Amino acid sequence: MENLDSILNALKEMHTGAVEAVDDSFGDTVVTIAKPHLLDALTLLKKQGFDLLLDIAGVDNLKRESRERFEIVYMLYSVATDMRLRVKAHVPEDDLNLPSVTGLWRSANWGEREAYDMFGFNFEGHPNLTRILCHHEFVGHALRKDYPTLKGQWSTGPSDLTPDLDRDK
Repeated sequence: MENLDSILNALKEMHTGAVEAVDDSFGDTVVTIAKPHLLDALTLLKKQGFDLLLDIAGVDNLKRESRERFEIVYMLYSVATDMRLRVKAHVPEDDLNLPSVTGLWRSANWGEREAYDMFGFNFEGHPNLTRILCHHEFVGHALRKDYPTLKGQWSTGPSDLTPDLDRDK
C-alpha cells in the first residue's frame, strides 16, 4: 500500500493539523480529518483517484466517551487501484454545519440528505437539502440516540407520494 502512504502524506502536508488520526486496526484505513479541513481533504482525495463516493454515514456517540457527540463518515473507493478509504470528522453538537461535497461526487446528494434527515447535519451548498426518509412534517432526527423511539409521528396532511387508494372504485 505504498500508494496509500503517499496519499496519506499528501493529506498531512495539506494543512498543519488537518489529519488528526490514521487507523488501520481492522484492515480498513480510516483517516480522521479536522472539520475545518474536511472539504480540502476530500477534494485532494478526489484528485488522487478516489473517484467513487460509496456512502456517507452519520454517527451519534451519545453514550460513548468521544471527543464530540457526532461524526460524519465518507466511504471512498478508487476504481483504478481497487482501494477503499474511510474519512471521518468529529462534528460538535452545537455546530452541525458541514460543506456539501455534491460538487465533487454527485452520489453525495442522497447521502447528505439522509444524514440531514436522520441526524440533523446541515450541508452548506447542497442543491436540495430536504428530508428523504421521514415525512415532511416529521419533527426531530430519528437516528439520534436521544430520539424517543416509541414517540411515533403521523403525517396529518397528504403528500405527493401518497397513493390514491380510491382510484379503483
